[in-house]
Amino acid sequence: MYKWSKTQYIALTGMFTAIIFLLMFMGIGILPLPFMRPTILHVPVIIGALLMGPKYGAVLGFMFGLASMLFATFNPGLTSFVFSPFINMPGTEAGSLMALAVAFIPRILVGVMSWYVFAGLRKLLSPKLTIANYAIAGIAGSLTNTFLVMHLIFVFFGSTWNAARATPSPSDAIYAAIWGIVITNGIPEAIAAAVLVAAIVSALVVVIEKSSLRVRKR
Repeated sequence: MYKWSKTQYIALTGMFTAIIFLLMFMGIGILPLPFMRPTILHVPVIIGALLMGPKYGAVLGFMFGLASMLFATFNPGLTSFVFSPFINMPGTEAGSLMALAVAFIPRILVGVMSWYVFAGLRKLLSPKLTIANYAIAGIAGSLTNTFLVMHLIFVFFGSTWNAARATPSPSDAIYAAIWGIVITNGIPEAIAAAVLVAAIVSALVVVIEKSSLRVRKR
């Protein structure tokens, strides 16, 4: 949305990274439920992407992935092995490097996808719908995270993930269980992201445009 100086990009990236890790360490960024860990850590990634663009959104997404991996490593749950290669898979004495793909790829794409959805909406819709555009970008980023995380879990871990759950599904219903989590976790996370991103970005835009910061709109 804005073109910042190099120093400003670094400062903003550091600030949003600090927010991501602060949310994680405070225990409110990832909720440790027995079978899944819903998150709001994608929200600062999306906000950062909308303010700075897809490249920095990807950097913040990487930080989100790192925070997720560290949380799974130091606060392990039943299925933490799908996010951290340092947690042994059930029945083995080793973790899987595929956990890195689950932890990082979807999160990096959160920042990229939310920016391009927002940029596309600006071209297709009137600029007067900016708040709605923020909300839709928030939904897109959130659903990117949930959809890709759960489907990469299915691809790389499938039956192992299912067996480790507190209430495993029949072997022929694993994909249905994946979609159940996409829906039950993904929809509330997407709604929360829509509200938070729209409210916070709208407020930040007002502050930025009334401040003495020398920034140009993209």
